[in-house]
Amino acid sequence: MQLGFSAPIAGPLAAPDSLVRLVTEGEAMGFAYATFSDHVVIPRDIRARYPYTESGEFPSGSRGERHEQLAALAFVAAKTSRLRLVTSVMVVPHRPAVLAAKTLATIDVLSGGRLTLGVGAGWLREEFEAIGAPDFAARGAVTDEWLDAFRVLWTEEDPRFEGRHVRFSGIVFAPKPAQKPHPPIWVGGESGPALRRAARIGDAWYPIGTNPAHPLDSLKRLEAGIARLRRLAAEAGRDPRAVGVAYRVQAHGPEVPARAGDGERRLFSGGAGDILGDLRALRDLGVSHVDVGFAGATADAVLAEMRRFRDTVLARL
Repeated sequence: MQLGFSAPIAGPLAAPDSLVRLVTEGEAMGFAYATFSDHVVIPRDIRARYPYTESGEFPSGSRGERHEQLAALAFVAAKTSRLRLVTSVMVVPHRPAVLAAKTLATIDVLSGGRLTLGVGAGWLREEFEAIGAPDFAARGAVTDEWLDAFRVLWTEEDPRFEGRHVRFSGIVFAPKPAQKPHPPIWVGGESGPALRRAARIGDAWYPIGTNPAHPLDSLKRLEAGIARLRRLAAEAGRDPRAVGVAYRVQAHGPEVPARAGDGERRLFSGGAGDILGDLRALRDLGVSHVDVGFAGATADAVLAEMRRFRDTVLARL
């Protein structure tokens, strides 16, 4: 199992010096990957419901200044040598398909094949409208088509695509990504369409446990979700074992409620021993990657939490 951490690309810790400290020292500690979130702009008036809080309120700490996700990946790639770079997640319809595929291929080549593409269809209607993205109501279909186009561009010498939302032919697309056939695609989201997308084209399913509409916050709930993923993969004509599972942890530790909504133990609540047990249980379920957010107002505080996690959990895993 590989462990990752969230790299801040919003707020004070996203300042260049702090960001570089966090990713380089995180790499030196033995974390395998860093994750990077994606918003191009934050609308001042948000009516859309945020999927990962009970209230539906978008966290106030996420509303400030923020770097563009793919530019931040390229910057961090130049400052690190082993750390994998995970979009967590890239909102696929936010960028034109061919341009996004080109930018991602460039990052993969220049990083020496360290890109993992976490993808999602998006939730923030007002942001779609502000940046001129395709119709929000069609975001699922657009996401599926963009991903199909990415794979054509990344793998075919004479790429051609004729879809409803994107078309191209007669172009040279080079260099191809360093990873073959292409960077791993982790499909985020917990809904039925997200699971079907992961089963159809994903190298892994990449859920967050705290979606109130589709909770995966206990071992039993996550096990049921993975079983559904395997069934859908088989129905899509794929080997269910070909679709891995990565899991994103937004909060961990004693402050997390001890019980999930189904009455079972809530994953990643409690002390270091409890969290270690959860990681071992997830590994037994076939989860290969887990990333964790670390709190702190300063780089020193965040790094101290990361070291504590390394010493009390990661070192014993």
